Amino acid sequence: MVELPKNFIAAAMDKEIVIFKLSLSGSDIVVMAMRHLADHQDTIHSLISINDGLFASGSHIGELIIWDSVDWTIQAYEHILWEEPAGDSQSEVKLKQIERSIQHMSSDGEYIVAAVGSGLYVFNVLMKSVVAYRKMAHDSNVLHTMLRLMSCSEDGSVRLWELQDLPLPAEPASSGFFGMFGTFGRSGKQTGPPAKKMPEIPGLRSLELIGDLIGHSGAVQMFLSFKEKGLVTCSTDHLLIIWKDGELQSQLRSLAVFQKLEENQKL
Repeated sequence: MVELPKNFIAAAMDKEIVIFKLSLSGSDIVVMAMRHLADHQDTIHSLISINDGLFASGSHIGELIIWDSVDWTIQAYEHILWEEPAGDSQSEVKLKQIERSIQHMSSDGEYIVAAVGSGLYVFNVLMKSVVAYRKMAHDSNVLHTMLRLMSCSEDGSVRLWELQDLPLPAEPASSGFFGMFGTFGRSGKQTGPPAKKMPEIPGLRSLELIGDLIGHSGAVQMFLSFKEKGLVTCSTDHLLIIWKDGELQSQLRSLAVFQKLEENQKL
């Protein structure tokens, strides 16, 4: 459910988005359905506000729709289609749909990062085009994302990503390096083949793994970032883990030691 201008709210109900009008009647709040948006072909799994003028919805078969928050019209439509193996069996059809399912989205008003199956998809709202994508970002479905380019998954990991310019044709692709929170994780694990460049999409960038956090034994369902203060993750293993930036904490400890030494010298 997302809040819209002029006391309207939007709620996802199966394949439809229902627009409700909130109004006061004495001391009561009256909720009235005003419009049904039935443009999705499958169940809507994610509904978010982008900014004051736009909101977005994502479906089980990879439909990403950006809506105008005032007149509820479609501003952009993207059907995310990963490369798929040949075959007509029912199990393969079901697997294809799961791989394209948009489980979660987040936005900073300019970009959307979507969890699509076990992959990530970054979309520029202003340009209405894909910025970067990685089909296999995790070993299992991605459950939560953040535009600091972090993701968590059923595979029990939290991963950190960085947008990088695509290498020149003769230049080898970067293998990634371990970044912040490095004290607690490891990034040597291969996440599958690198994302292939989509044809004729100007400005497309690569999404590179720079670090991961290994500590949970169950699916990591969500995380909360407190920026430089750290990160909290929760999992089906019934654990809450607080992560700290190892490099930053080392700098703070060194600063505290120097301050203590200066205080002792003044005594």
